[in-house]
Amino acid sequence: MSETGSVKSIWRKSIRCESQQCVEVAEVEDGVAIRNSTDPHQHIVFGAAAWRGFMTTLRKGNWG
Repeated sequence: MSETGSVKSIWRKSIRCESQQCVEVAEVEDGVAIRNSTDPHQHIVFGAAAWRGFMTTLRKGNWG
């Protein structure tokens, strides 16, 4: 995971987002960038392997 400068990708919100305060993701060259829609100037980038692991954990539902 790393913080980076600008991301010139298309940001997407979850289809379950019902407000303006959502998490947004964008595919970038070296992984996936994530930001809070209320502060679009700040984001973090997860490498591809880290993102796959995160999504696998979410889908399995065993995060805690």
